[in-house]
Amino acid sequence: MKLIDTFPTNEINGLQYRVGRVLPFGATLIGNSAVNFSIFSRDAVSCSLVLYRHGEKEPFVEIPFPEEFRIGNVYTMMVFGITIETTEYGYRFDGVYDPARGLRFDKNKVLLDPYAKSVSGRSIWGKFKMQNSSFVHRGQIIREDYDWEGDKPLEIPMEDLIIYEMHVRGFTRAASSKIKYRGTYAGIVEKIPYLKSLGINCIELMPVFAFDEFEYSDGKSAGKRLNYWGYSTVCFFAPKAGYAASGPYGMEADEFKNLIKKLHQNGIVVILDVVFNHTAEGNEDGPTISYKGIDNRTYYLLTPEGGYVNFSGCGNTMNCNKAVVRNHILDCLRYWVASYHIDGFRFDLASILTRDNKGNPMVSPPLIDTLAHDAVLGRTRLIAEAWDAGGLYQVGNFPSWHRWSEWNGKYRDCLRRFIKGDAACAPELYSRISGSEDLYNRRGPAASINFITCHDGFTLYDLVSYNEKHNEANGEDNRDGTNCNDSWNCGTEGDTDDPEILALRMRQIRNFQTLLLTSRGVPMLLSGDEFANTQKGNNNAYCHDNMISWLDWGRLGKYGDLFTYVQTLIALRSAHPVLRAPHFDSGINGTGLPELSFHSTTPWNLDRNAPALTFAVLYAEDHVKYKTEKDAFLYILVNAHWEEHTFTLPELPGGLQWLLLCASRGICNPIGEETRLQVPTQFTLGPRETAVLIS
Repeated sequence: MKLIDTFPTNEINGLQYRVGRVLPFGATLIGNSAVNFSIFSRDAVSCSLVLYRHGEKEPFVEIPFPEEFRIGNVYTMMVFGITIETTEYGYRFDGVYDPARGLRFDKNKVLLDPYAKSVSGRSIWGKFKMQNSSFVHRGQIIREDYDWEGDKPLEIPMEDLIIYEMHVRGFTRAASSKIKYRGTYAGIVEKIPYLKSLGINCIELMPVFAFDEFEYSDGKSAGKRLNYWGYSTVCFFAPKAGYAASGPYGMEADEFKNLIKKLHQNGIVVILDVVFNHTAEGNEDGPTISYKGIDNRTYYLLTPEGGYVNFSGCGNTMNCNKAVVRNHILDCLRYWVASYHIDGFRFDLASILTRDNKGNPMVSPPLIDTLAHDAVLGRTRLIAEAWDAGGLYQVGNFPSWHRWSEWNGKYRDCLRRFIKGDAACAPELYSRISGSEDLYNRRGPAASINFITCHDGFTLYDLVSYNEKHNEANGEDNRDGTNCNDSWNCGTEGDTDDPEILALRMRQIRNFQTLLLTSRGVPMLLSGDEFANTQKGNNNAYCHDNMISWLDWGRLGKYGDLFTYVQTLIALRSAHPVLRAPHFDSGINGTGLPELSFHSTTPWNLDRNAPALTFAVLYAEDHVKYKTEKDAFLYILVNAHWEEHTFTLPELPGGLQWLLLCASRGICNPIGEETRLQVPTQFTLGPRETAVLIS
């Protein structure tokens, strides 16, 4: 630090400053005596650093960057004597205001640093703080001194993951969660024993980057609509402070890091849902928070008239393959891996990331290529939602370099239609169960993230309880949310006391879970589906911070048998690597049988090109190949017909007998406690029923 102090400095209001270091961007604490500020703008003509005391409306000092502090297109300054615990900061840029040319500089606005590691203004969820301030979202400087105790990102193979998608707040916010720190990062820590008991080894968190829950609301009216999901980022480098029990004390970073460390200690991988396709600044009528006022033409795709291209459906589209923006995204992901030990990322509307500066899809998009081959991200899981709101659908064709996996929307759609009773889906379903080799033959089954439900759409219980969406509470006259749900209410819309309909719904839920957890690929469950959580038919609950979106843990007691059923299937998957094969192996192996084969109600007799509502899947697990104790065989029987069917079971080597593991009629025998079949050669499935046999 003596070396730093020997440089000539300027002084203003008791603070000394001098030219800083260009890299890294953002506000970086240097020892205990200085903070290095560095920010890019190509088109600005000047910049000032603006410093505030916490919570004060007016700054205590504003320091213009001298011309010699601009190196290339980077403004950089090192400031001495800042008390970081009580300081907030932002930037003021001046330049041409000409929206038709894409220039939106306004020296009257103070702007958030895109590289800020902490953001104030929303440190308590739902508290409408600083609503009268023109600079709500202020940067804060943090100490990168968390004690990880030797932790590092986990390296569980992709094919071994059981992904559990959750919303940080909604997972534990309801009183029925019976924990202390409800709706927070700390609250998830309290639920780690639950996740382990279910068998989950990976959680995928809906957006945790700083966002404004009041984006859709004035924050004052009762029944306000909030930006609950968080798919509208304010800052990509800062965790959402309102999700932290310690957020009011500026400790959200450490609380989130503690969550990740505790999850890792329990063998649970952490994947973040990230939204680089757009920002919270919206279109021409949206707010100027950061990028618009710093360098609008660099960060956004613009029309020739200076308007915002909208492939995201949210008002703007980030210019992701522009070199500066590409590096910004790369810096962000590297930071979360290095400083937060994040294991992977799921990219929202990832097809946008493949578009050039005119919006055309590229064969080899630079950003996707860069992320696939980056040294720091070398073992980080990369998952694409391979479509966007502009109509670009790339499931099976997303540029991958053998590194990217995809949310397999075709798996979801095919499975939903088949279980509902569409026999024409059977030929495609065989491919989906096999790991979608027709889509991912060069990448392997682990490229396919198999799912039936996610945050966006019906819960699994609602999928079998509603024919139509019921989004009236969203305040948009039920116009929002998809109309293409491939759902079936089993005979009555919504709540019912009819025991036959209720029994059918539970069978259908178990049918879905049976196929999901015995398919090759990587299964993803929506949190709460294991105990029949419901949103009362709302398939677009993006704006609800209430019991529509919160998990109702009281249903865990009511539907405990469903929890046990899912728990048993997860245990089966974990115990049998043949279900998690990293390659598309289906030929005859050491057992003397094909590793994966499909059958009709009689073994070895199936026309894979014909419509069907009944079939069976045989997995033959070679103990030598998979390094297990002995050979094992799994037989999954499927009847999507509304009549019962009797299946003849295949003969096994050495006269082995089939045992019943579970059946969707409500039979569940935990691994090691299977019930031997009374009739070892045949098994009858009732209407709309599945079963899993093991030997």
